[in-house]
Amino acid sequence: MTRETFLLIAILYYIITMAIVVIVLVFMNKRFKNTLTKEINNLERDKNLIISSSILSELNKVEALVNNQELKKKYKGWQKRFENIRDEEIPKLTDEIIELQNDFNERDYDKLKKGLIEAEININYLKTKADFLLDEIREITLSEEKNRETIIKLKADYRDIRNLYQSKIEDYAIIKNPIELQFENIDKLFASFEEAMEKNEYLEVGRIVKAIDDIIGNLKIVIKETKIIVNIGNVLIPKRIEDINNIYHKMKLDGYNLDYLNIEYNIEEVNKKIQDIFSRLNVLNVVDSVFELKTMLDYFDSLYNDFDKEKLTRTLYEEYKRSILIKVSKLEKINNELYRKIDDIKYSYDLKDDEVSVIAEIKNEFSNIRASYDHVVEMERSKTLAYSRLAKEMELLNNKLSKEEDKLNNALRTLGSLKEDELRARDELDQIKEILLQAKEKVRSYKLPVVPKNYYVELSEATLAINEMVKELDKRPISIKTLNLRVDTARDLVLKVYNTINETIKTAKMAEMAIVYGNRYRVMNRDVDLGISKAESAFYKGNFKNSLENAITAINIIEPGIYERLLEEYK
Repeated sequence: MTRETFLLIAILYYIITMAIVVIVLVFMNKRFKNTLTKEINNLERDKNLIISSSILSELNKVEALVNNQELKKKYKGWQKRFENIRDEEIPKLTDEIIELQNDFNERDYDKLKKGLIEAEININYLKTKADFLLDEIREITLSEEKNRETIIKLKADYRDIRNLYQSKIEDYAIIKNPIELQFENIDKLFASFEEAMEKNEYLEVGRIVKAIDDIIGNLKIVIKETKIIVNIGNVLIPKRIEDINNIYHKMKLDGYNLDYLNIEYNIEEVNKKIQDIFSRLNVLNVVDSVFELKTMLDYFDSLYNDFDKEKLTRTLYEEYKRSILIKVSKLEKINNELYRKIDDIKYSYDLKDDEVSVIAEIKNEFSNIRASYDHVVEMERSKTLAYSRLAKEMELLNNKLSKEEDKLNNALRTLGSLKEDELRARDELDQIKEILLQAKEKVRSYKLPVVPKNYYVELSEATLAINEMVKELDKRPISIKTLNLRVDTARDLVLKVYNTINETIKTAKMAEMAIVYGNRYRVMNRDVDLGISKAESAFYKGNFKNSLENAITAINIIEPGIYERLLEEYK
């Protein structure tokens, strides 16, 4: 391919590409303009639809129906509002749309977009305004048809109410006069409706229909709730009152204090409220009546629970009354006995006043509990409080008594432990002496060539500690803290003596056994003979540990591992 041919092909591709770009841009521009044109046309169409023939047609209908000043005044107002929309608001919208068309022609698209939004908002607002006007006008023009439909439904409801009343007229005897008077009023209102319709008094017709609807709606509620009101107010509540009164007076005779329930006052108030409800029923006012009566019924039902509670708490009170008296008497006896001996206990065990002050505190608390108990019992006898309150008071006293019982038990354990410590110390004294005696017997039973000096030092210390322990036990008063210290010291020192002599004898026995065992090898090896000689010398000087070490070292020359075998033999 020549250079010229290549350039021609490149130019051709460039021209084709540019042509395609231009075509696409033209197409997009055209599509954009078509969209804007369509939006402007839609706004023009929506504007034209605002003033429809419906409003003018409905106004003409109203004009034909005008027969009084009130309707005439409404008609003129609607006509004025219609003319305002047609002659002022619509032309403004027309000008806005023309302005949008000018912006389109001048290609001022930014201004056009803002204008489109504003115009759409204004058209929607004016359309809502026109629709609202049309609805108001149709309330009159369609009132005959609409009111006729409503009246037909109301007449059907009225017949149902009247038939129900007539079929069970004895159930409504209490409201016979006012309800029949309402029937007469409804009949008159139906007649007034027909008369107003004949005269085309549509505003008055609306008021009559509303009045009929209100009365029939109220009658539905009255017919529905009267039986409930009569049943609860004249039957159920009086029976509850009679039953409650019987239980109340019987319990009063049985010694119950029920003043806190205010039953007599509440029954009086309930009767007043029932009278008020029936007074309102006579004028066919049943607002909240059923709710109020059911609330009263719930109140009387709750009284049965209160009565049961009083009976249960009386049983609980009687149990507390017996158990507290028995317990407080028993605990007072124990504490008083302890209180009488407190001086002896203080002297015997060298106790300070603050260490035994709890006994006096407990004594005072028992006295207070006894006084409170007597006060509660007195209130029961005088019927000052209800048993539910008395049982609560007794429960509090029982809890308080339990706490004081725990304190007394702790005090008894503490003081009892002092005597136990003394007795335990005496037992341990015997055991300590026995251990020391065993140690001495061991020394005598195995005739050591020399008794170690530390044995006599430790024996002297142990003997002194035992003597100090004996002195402390013979003292009056005994200081338990000091006594326990003396016991611990004496026990530790005696065990030290025992362990010392035990270990000494054990080492001496093993050293002696090693020397005897090693004698067989003395003639075989000079070093063995020398080691055994050193062992014997140390043994007779009382240095048993050194003797054992020399003997084992010597024997190990001939017989390695001899220590383990000697130890096994010893065991």
